Amino acid sequence: MTEAATTSATATAVLTARSATASATPLSDTHVPDTHPSEAHPAAIRVPETRVPDTAAFRAAMGRFPTGVTLLTQGSDETTSVITLNSLTSVSLDPLLILVSVKADGRMRPRVARSGSFAVNVLSRHQQDLAQEFCRPDRPAGPAAMARLRAARGVLGNAVVPAAEAYFECVLEAEYAAGDHTLLVGRVVALGAGDAGPDPLVFHQGGFTRLPLDTAASA
Repeated sequence: MTEAATTSATATAVLTARSATASATPLSDTHVPDTHPSEAHPAAIRVPETRVPDTAAFRAAMGRFPTGVTLLTQGSDETTSVITLNSLTSVSLDPLLILVSVKADGRMRPRVARSGSFAVNVLSRHQQDLAQEFCRPDRPAGPAAMARLRAARGVLGNAVVPAAEAYFECVLEAEYAAGDHTLLVGRVVALGAGDAGPDPLVFHQGGFTRLPLDTAASA
């Protein structure tokens, strides 16, 4: 029943109650539309063409999601091992947890598992060369890596980069198998941040870039 029809029935009942002998005439049953015609039949929304996901399509789609760039470090001095990652995620504030993703069959995962700790260094745009250098198979290790990074030994014995945007020293809380990668969840026990204004290195669509300069903030 429409809203107008309901009103008509109510009016008729009232008139009948006031005069038992009077003949009440019902109000006309006029339909009142609930919505504007254009709202009742919206234009069809065009759905973009979808693709069956393969490795190339997945990489291209994920490339549209900009990320920061980090160096994951384990050990220091003679045992220093470093790899470039862009898979850093904040997980929890209580306790303080972060997550990184490493290759399941790579060199870093068993090192972290054995030691039970790691560090993550967030790179600035001025450290793009480090990001490129430590993603190669022949990347520096040991004292050469410490010297190249100008690193220091952190509280857990892993290399940290004081000149980085920020660094997080973590105890390994858990690890989870995830396809061809392993997710490492770390509990943050120490951290540091640069003194200058933030200027992080950004990875987007297969290349390095930076955040646009905030001229108002720098003025």
